[in-house]
Amino acid sequence: MRKHRITSKNQRANSIDKMDAKSIKEEKAEVEIWQYIFGFTPMAVVKCAIELEIADAVESHGGAVSLPDLASAVACSPSALGRIMRYLTHRGFFELKESTNQYANTPLSLLLLKSGVNTIAPLLVMEASPWMLAPWHGLSASASRSGGSGFKAAHGEEIWEFGSHNPAESKLFNDGMACHARRAVSEIVEQYGEVFEGIDCLVDVGGGDGTTLHCIVEACPWIRGINYDLPHVVSAAQVRQGVEHVAGDMFEYVPNADAAFIKWVLHDWSDDECVQILTKCREAIPKETGKVIIAEAVIVEGEEDKYRDVKLALDVAMLSHTEKGKERTIEEWDLVIKGAGFSSFTVQHIGSIISIIEAYP
Repeated sequence: MRKHRITSKNQRANSIDKMDAKSIKEEKAEVEIWQYIFGFTPMAVVKCAIELEIADAVESHGGAVSLPDLASAVACSPSALGRIMRYLTHRGFFELKESTNQYANTPLSLLLLKSGVNTIAPLLVMEASPWMLAPWHGLSASASRSGGSGFKAAHGEEIWEFGSHNPAESKLFNDGMACHARRAVSEIVEQYGEVFEGIDCLVDVGGGDGTTLHCIVEACPWIRGINYDLPHVVSAAQVRQGVEHVAGDMFEYVPNADAAFIKWVLHDWSDDECVQILTKCREAIPKETGKVIIAEAVIVEGEEDKYRDVKLALDVAMLSHTEKGKERTIEEWDLVIKGAGFSSFTVQHIGSIISIIEAYP
């Protein structure tokens, strides 16, 4: 006798719901994939806005300007500029006021001001430069390469050697790092300023042009700063009150101080190299009262925060541009800090891309 399968209304409804859910996901994927096909567009257009100084032109016109006047100010074709502004407005960088048909700045576009206090422009221009983009094209090779970095594959040498005889690119890099330094120090002082209490002398290891220490000393005038970096870097650094520039190699020696500060440096290096650098830092500070302040991203697996996408992107940037650099989890930081002979460390999350790690001898 033939048995008939009886399907309930609930079963049919569930089946339809599953099909609808799958259809929605597929439709979403069809739209999302185009963001990756033209993924370079946002960076390229924002870089264009920085180079044309569009945000600055809007400000110089009293905060609102028509397209013809803006085109005249930045020496562009009104037609071409109109298309660029349409895209930037769509992405939230400017606002088109319908009542006056004038463009105004937004919080996003204010970050592009040439001389703005919170400008991010130098960092974006550096990351969007041809020589920094080149290693990205070799990311798949970087993932399978047994030695050397994507930067070396693209340019024939690592970024530090490259900068030593390419002064224009070195300045672009240092300007980008200085831009981030100003923002990072402001966040640290505002969210966790007590980290600098009790420090009379602070050495910034890999401190670039000294902007980081300059900002720290301005906020904490009792501190005397030692900016420590490679000879070609500090030779181009400007004189700053309260900051002494010292040239050297952090793998060989770190100047003595009450505490060492190291920001966005360790993520460029392998675990073994981090152990070497941190060991030199530990040897430079007093055993009983010293500490090393590490300002780096900390990836917390399984936990979402507003900067998680940025942290993961930074990690892939390290894969692309360095030989063995990476952003680290708490467990990975524990490995390199304890490996360098420190007895303990604390982690302070400050609601930023970076967290503050304090390592004690």
